[in-house]
Amino acid sequence: MSDNNLNTAIKTFQDYLEYERRYSSHTIIAYMKDLHQFFAYLSLIKDEIHVADVKFNQVRSWIVSLAEDNISNRTINRKISSLRSFYKFLRKKNQELVNPTDRINALKIPKRLPAMIKEEELSELRNVIFDGEEDYFSWRDFTIIELLYNTGIRRSELINLRLGDFSAKGNYIKVFGKGKKERIIPLNSSILSTINSYISFRESINKVATDSFFLSDRLNDIYPKAVYNIVRRYLSLVTTSKKKSPHVLRHSFATHLTNRGAELNAVKDLLGHASLAATQVYTHNSIEQLKNIYQKTHPKG
Repeated sequence: MSDNNLNTAIKTFQDYLEYERRYSSHTIIAYMKDLHQFFAYLSLIKDEIHVADVKFNQVRSWIVSLAEDNISNRTINRKISSLRSFYKFLRKKNQELVNPTDRINALKIPKRLPAMIKEEELSELRNVIFDGEEDYFSWRDFTIIELLYNTGIRRSELINLRLGDFSAKGNYIKVFGKGKKERIIPLNSSILSTINSYISFRESINKVATDSFFLSDRLNDIYPKAVYNIVRRYLSLVTTSKKKSPHVLRHSFATHLTNRGAELNAVKDLLGHASLAATQVYTHNSIEQLKNIYQKTHPKG
């Protein structure tokens, strides 16, 4: 591969992410978008672009332009990470190539606690979803939200669930996380009962051509936007929280576990995090809860 062939370099990197690193299509699309955006920026200031000739000051100029366009520091850091990974990959093939991102530091990001839904709010879901009527779609919607909250799985993991991934006898569900890593998640009696009821309705539907665990309104494989809409629709009826996405249920799962004393390593394994650092953010919510309890109960609080 010639380092000066931009399209070849990017395509080879894309293949590396897909077939060797086994990243999800969503992640790969984000990487490619970042790279194309950077080189499109360079094309505005240079007539000819060579991968090996990119300099630190050009990367720095791009970052400044992003900041001037009011792009958040978090998003800019992701773009820097994409570019850095690209050049690290190229250096494995050509040690003489200089990585122009080596002296680029990540921008500071203000700490923010993960949004979550209160336990008492989530307990209202059954009433607002069924509202006196039970059919496949009401059970599907209820089970989707309950499964997201009771297991902490990602939306992508839920969408990829197949019927064979659920074991009623073993009381667990098998999911494939980032990098297609498999993990087994235990199910408590409440969610197990919900899933069994859902499957009864799922099996009563005739002529379903897929083994997808959850079905779309047209009885095909369910898709990301449908799950998002289901979660947002019903959370809007029980909470005033600004964020009502599937990921908020994952945050709620982890936060409620840590609030009740779950070991951080156990939460890490349940979430499928590669490192403990990614899980530690949930301890901050626990600390905030302890502060509130202290303020309310201590004589001099």
